[in-house]
Amino acid sequence: MLTTTRTNPNATENAEGVAVGRGLNKLVPRFESILNSQRLNWTCYHRFNRRLGSGGQGVVFLSERRGADSFALPVALKIFSPERYATAALYHAAMERMAHVACCVARIQQDNLLDVHNVVDRDSLRIMVMEWVEGYDLYRLQLPWMLSCVEGRVSTRRWEYLNRVVVTRGPEQSLFRPGVAVAVVRDCLAALSALHCEGIAHGDIKPSNIMLKCTGAAKIIDIGSAFELDDPPACRTCTPAYSAPEVLEGDVPTPLSDLASLGYVLIELLAGRRLFKEAQTRQELLVAKRELPTRLHEFVPREVAVNELLMKFCRGLIAADPNRRFPSAEAAELVEFGAADFHRQLIHGNLASEYDSEIRKWLEELRDLEA
Repeated sequence: MLTTTRTNPNATENAEGVAVGRGLNKLVPRFESILNSQRLNWTCYHRFNRRLGSGGQGVVFLSERRGADSFALPVALKIFSPERYATAALYHAAMERMAHVACCVARIQQDNLLDVHNVVDRDSLRIMVMEWVEGYDLYRLQLPWMLSCVEGRVSTRRWEYLNRVVVTRGPEQSLFRPGVAVAVVRDCLAALSALHCEGIAHGDIKPSNIMLKCTGAAKIIDIGSAFELDDPPACRTCTPAYSAPEVLEGDVPTPLSDLASLGYVLIELLAGRRLFKEAQTRQELLVAKRELPTRLHEFVPREVAVNELLMKFCRGLIAADPNRRFPSAEAAELVEFGAADFHRQLIHGNLASEYDSEIRKWLEELRDLEA
């Protein structure tokens, strides 16, 4: 008579193929106690390795979250400063709002958006624990010396290719080639689309808040100015040079305001210079931004100015009237004259490249030079 032996495909076995049992391990009762209690607490230690940056909201450090058995995970810690708040109560109210938004962002888990791990209280001060993004922010990558340090340290053939396909010298700062610049913006549009779908505006899109990871992908960071669209804060912060015209006029930022800010970043990447450095007052800045769509050809290289599709894409982001912009981040990616449309044009013209790989290789060269 034939018999059938049934095995458990999920059972754990040792090297000899014998199922692992409870044995006499004295730790088993402790293991079961944890399972039964359904609650845990422990102390988490952080070591500050170096200061990553600072601004009006606080200071960011690269830290290590240390655990058992020599486990150490690099994380970024943003310590929110109370200095701009008149009272501790106002600080705590703002921090409660920030923590709520951070919780919403943490649940999104979109690859081009910063991962938030926790918000903690230390001596009544708030600290946001975030992923550490290994790479370079766009502000730093635009600095002329970042490109100059590569010259002479790579082959002539590589240097010529880098300048032709990825990045080259601009009038004032590094100029990103159109395919690469739009690839960065497409990653940012994906992040903004995820944020906006959850009813959150970022509120402070600018080069220093966009990281290029060593994988070649772009990531939007620093959500300290983000807020829920149906509950905007009474007191808001912004970076005037990258704020939409309606924000400069005192209106509450919207998802379309984020698009305008991203549009200014894109044009700076394409132009190789700051757009509004001559504006001395907020009114002059507002006038310059309202005029930019009609003067766009004066700022960008000829290869960009003659590309009707790319120019329409830029204008669809930065239109002074929000109603004339793309209706959403998703639309800016997908509709006619959107970002994807431009990359398809490059493919049809046999001018496209593997942009993530191009960026990754460039950042690897920069990292090797700094090592």
